[in-house]
Amino acid sequence: QIVVLYRYFTIFAYCMNKDISNLQLYTLSVGLAEHNADWNWKNVRSPFARLYYVVNGKAIIETAYGSMPLRPRHLYFIPPYMTHNYVCDSIFTHYYIHIHEQSFDGMILEEIERPIEVEVSETEKWLCQRLCDINPHMKLAHSNPVTYDNQTTYMQNLQHNLERSYPDKVESRGILYLLMSHIIRCVKPREMSSDTRVKSIINYIKTHIYEEITIEQLAKEACLSKDHFIRCFRQAMHETPMVYVTKRKIERAEMLLASTDMTVKAIALGLSFSDTAYFIRVFRKITGVSPTQYRNHVKNEMKTNE
Repeated sequence: QIVVLYRYFTIFAYCMNKDISNLQLYTLSVGLAEHNADWNWKNVRSPFARLYYVVNGKAIIETAYGSMPLRPRHLYFIPPYMTHNYVCDSIFTHYYIHIHEQSFDGMILEEIERPIEVEVSETEKWLCQRLCDINPHMKLAHSNPVTYDNQTTYMQNLQHNLERSYPDKVESRGILYLLMSHIIRCVKPREMSSDTRVKSIINYIKTHIYEEITIEQLAKEACLSKDHFIRCFRQAMHETPMVYVTKRKIERAEMLLASTDMTVKAIALGLSFSDTAYFIRVFRKITGVSPTQYRNHVKNEMKTNE
């Protein structure tokens, strides 16, 4: 098993061109959910990734890439920050795992652009069940994302993760990596540009996300004129460099709003937005809600559940 696990890690590091020591994944929630036409939620968007193993029944996940029917004995991965809908009109049973990534060298899971479907075996079902067995306290009380996709629950789940025994932490991490290895085999990162200069700029943006980033800096890093750089970047990424930078900063802001107690002003300044009001406008334009609404939109529901 150790040899198999090491092989999976090697494949991951090779495919993603990342140091495996930088991959830090944590289980936020895990459980077995049984539904009967009651798994219907709209416009779900979270700073964590989702992994599902379908046991039986049928349901659909809708994203900007189309509708994905969920089938038994398949794993499904939903990247962080991907807006999606759940549609279920019959019996549906699945294991769910919510995954938090912590990294200081760029988020690897955020690079995955599309939802992923992988056919697996009964072994993966056993792994999901084992993850549930050693983490019974991580089961969600309700399936409605409104009740768990918020700062309070996010922080509670991270705390539960830290409070587990060391052997449980080791086993849970190993199971999570084994399950994710199937997803990694199918990964097509966002930054699939053939232009090595653009690739280097993507890495530069990730490692300097908390700093002020200007188009002049990026063009200089790429050793290109400003106009030429913008054309190359747009051709590779289908958006301008500064639009890309702004989206990545707002995604990092979402993660901080969900997982820390930092004020909106502190987050704005930490991401090098000198004007908090401007940060709020940009955040609302990209996510559809203000930072405060993003953090507190389920406050009343949480009080009720407590």
